[in-house]
Amino acid sequence: MAYASRIINHSKKLKDVSTLLRREHAAMVRYFSNTNRAPLNREDTFNARLGYSPLERISKCSIGTVPVCGFSTTRTILSSAMGRPIFGKEFSCSMQSARGFSSGSDLPPHQEIGMPSLSPTMTEGNIARWLKKEGDKVAPGEVLCEVETDKATVEMECMEEGYLAKIVKAEGSKEIQVGEVIAITVEDEEDIGKFKDYTPSSTADAATPKAEPTPAPPKEEKVEQPSSPPEPKASKPSSPPTGDRVFASPLARKLAEDNNVPLTNIKGTGPEGRIVKADIDEYLASSGKGATAKPSKSTDSKAPALDYVDIPHSQIRKVTASRLAFSKQTIPHYYLTVDTCVDKLMGLRSQLNSFQEASGGKRISVNDLVVKAAALALRKVPQCNSSWTDDNIRQFKNVNINVAVQTENGLYVPVVKDADKKGLSTIGEEVRLLAQKAKENSLKPEDYEGGTFTVSNLGGPFGIKQFCAVVNPPQAAILAVGSAEKRVVLGNGPDQFNFASYMPVTLSCDHRVVDGAIGAEWLKAFKGYIENPESMLL
Repeated sequence: MAYASRIINHSKKLKDVSTLLRREHAAMVRYFSNTNRAPLNREDTFNARLGYSPLERISKCSIGTVPVCGFSTTRTILSSAMGRPIFGKEFSCSMQSARGFSSGSDLPPHQEIGMPSLSPTMTEGNIARWLKKEGDKVAPGEVLCEVETDKATVEMECMEEGYLAKIVKAEGSKEIQVGEVIAITVEDEEDIGKFKDYTPSSTADAATPKAEPTPAPPKEEKVEQPSSPPEPKASKPSSPPTGDRVFASPLARKLAEDNNVPLTNIKGTGPEGRIVKADIDEYLASSGKGATAKPSKSTDSKAPALDYVDIPHSQIRKVTASRLAFSKQTIPHYYLTVDTCVDKLMGLRSQLNSFQEASGGKRISVNDLVVKAAALALRKVPQCNSSWTDDNIRQFKNVNINVAVQTENGLYVPVVKDADKKGLSTIGEEVRLLAQKAKENSLKPEDYEGGTFTVSNLGGPFGIKQFCAVVNPPQAAILAVGSAEKRVVLGNGPDQFNFASYMPVTLSCDHRVVDGAIGAEWLKAFKGYIENPESMLL
């Protein structure tokens, strides 16, 4: 009987579904339009329902964020209790997802475009150039801007049709975190002017923590005031355990000696009562000694000031510095050097170039032959075509050779994929194309990702005789190629001698992956291909 009455009561409440939905919608609109209202939380959403109890409420409201390929849009979802329930995690995201709404009711629906992650290692980026202006119409596939990532400059394309209402991060902005808002788009052209003074919620959220530390100094003053009567007790803990010794930082001691300031007259504010530079500066400013000490320093200084200019770090420079520092700190390097006779290699190259010129093709360089020989040696000794992981040694079946290219912006290492399966003319054409794109700073992620071995040649272009390269993580080896030079070698007879050209190469290995004997075996295979280049054509 009780069950039947409960069904009758609920059936009466279902008659008022449409009325409750209208009331819910009006309540939410008033809530988002109220600028003085506290942020929405779960209790406010469920309890501020025009006096209805939880059982009498039929509809529920949630706010969900809908990511659109790097864009972030916001929507309000009203759903009936008879449909899909909206509780839990989806509702708890309401404060973060309210970015599409404003504190006032004058802003139309819009999209916040965030800084995309354009490479696996990218954490921040720079805006190199905006190709669209505020007010321009954008369509799917059109380029919005050029983003300087940690490895290259990549074009960022638009995914939806609309109008660029606001550029939040101007051209040249640096160190923009992935996901940070860089622009606003709207659907209707007449809504563009409403975003002239718009500030995204991410910057507003960042401003709130900055406002909180400001009350911190008053808290310190309040603590000092009650402890002002027993000030000797506060100073005793730092001095008794050390006796007559005064703790001070080296910089503070040097500054005190230069200005003849006794450290016993200064109370330290550093950790455990340590005297720091700020304490000395404050003492000099209060006693008036600072003004007299500085002129004496300038007169005593004999060395003239250095003239210099600070060059800001580019993204590629930052990444190169961090990766190479990581390599030298974590990878146990060792080096193997061998001389290779290149007389037959040079002869084969001249013959191939004559064929290329006759057919209208591009000339083949010594570096192209080195890349091919390295790829074939990796196929013969696959242990060098590996990388170290925490759980195992990963041996790659693809032979992808990175080629180091120096540009004005920094060092790039574009990749020639499946170099062991390609001909010399194809390798040469790809290397030239990738080097040109690197110099123009237009490499795409697929142009430099996926390498398993690196070749760095400083001999041909710069005449460096021999050098040791740094392993490019996560790879296990890198080949450094020096310049070829003619040498006198002994002939068959006692008084006979000949001339031959030798090119030194040095293999840098990760000892965790490649043992010394394995590295020597790879160099033996590489030397065999260089000194007998016809075998590379088989």
